[in-house]
Amino acid sequence: MVRKIIQINEELCNGCGLCAAACHEGAIGMVEGKARLLRDDYCDGLGDCLPACPVGAITFVNREAAAYDHEAVMAHKQAKMQQDPLPCGCPGSQARAIVRQKEEKKIYCDQERRPEIPESQLSQWPVQIKLVPVQAPYFDGADLLIAADCTAYAYGNFHEKFIRGRVTLIGCPKLDDGDYSQKLTEIIRLNDIKSVTIVRMEVPCCGGIEKAAVTAMKNSGKFIPWSVTVISTDGRIL
Repeated sequence: MVRKIIQINEELCNGCGLCAAACHEGAIGMVEGKARLLRDDYCDGLGDCLPACPVGAITFVNREAAAYDHEAVMAHKQAKMQQDPLPCGCPGSQARAIVRQKEEKKIYCDQERRPEIPESQLSQWPVQIKLVPVQAPYFDGADLLIAADCTAYAYGNFHEKFIRGRVTLIGCPKLDDGDYSQKLTEIIRLNDIKSVTIVRMEVPCCGGIEKAAVTAMKNSGKFIPWSVTVISTDGRIL
């Protein structure tokens, strides 16, 4: 059939990858440093990728192309989310819960307790949104923390204030490719999540992680208590 579909000028393409991130159907991929239309039937012809391209390398054309296949796109998305996107099968990204043994406090010969190192409150691994599985035992009945990764560096008491008692997911919407909302939707939909706490920086680009989390809760079809905390660049809760 002849239909409207995108066309990518690889000579103009600068390889930034913004179009691939903007294509929610997975029709565009990066091949040898250039954007390329991978499958005609994944392209819906709506052109979300056009405004994302900073060099105008994407245009619409009318040509013979396979019809858009929504079922194939959804199956592709589901398969991608179920996979562990682990580079080289890194064993350090294996999902696991963290259980800590309580240690006795030591009293030294001078009877003065030396300064204690604050204990980590992290209860699971991995923490990166792109690496966590969509289902894991630690999600069952969990209070979920979805945080921009800079927040833990900006706010000094982050472990006690936010990580303690929660399953932690972090990411950077500006630096990571793709949209978190699809994976977060599956995590919320497939698990018994009790609440969601969103922590972001005050900078505008950090709004992406809040938007993704809120979109995920709406798309999951569940009503879950949630809150948003904004951290300033000088480490204050706003």
